[in-house]
Amino acid sequence: MKLLRISDSVGQFLAEEGNYLLIDKIAKGDLLRLVDQILKESEIEMDPYDDQALKNQAHQVIYKSIYQKLTELRGRRQEFVDESARLFLDDYEKYRE
Repeated sequence: MKLLRISDSVGQFLAEEGNYLLIDKIAKGDLLRLVDQILKESEIEMDPYDDQALKNQAHQVIYKSIYQKLTELRGRRQEFVDESARLFLDDYEKYRE
C-alpha cells in the first residue's frame, strides 16, 4: 500500500476512500489515519522525497515534512508499540484485580 506518492510533479497522499489527493489538502484526520496505517501495516510504501520531482514549493515543504515523520515513525514502530503496551499494562493490572 503506497501512502505517499509523487505523480505529475505534485505530492499526493492516499485518502480514506482509496484515491489519491493533493498533499496540500491533507487534514488532521488524514494524518492520524496515515500514522495508524504506519503502525499497523507492515507493507507500506512511500515515494522518497525529491525536490526535483515536486515543482510546487508548498508541496515540497509539506511532502518532505510528512515523509520524514512517517519514515521516522516506521523505523521506531516496534518501540512505539512496546511502549504503548507498557503504558496500558499498569492500568490493565489495576483493573484486573
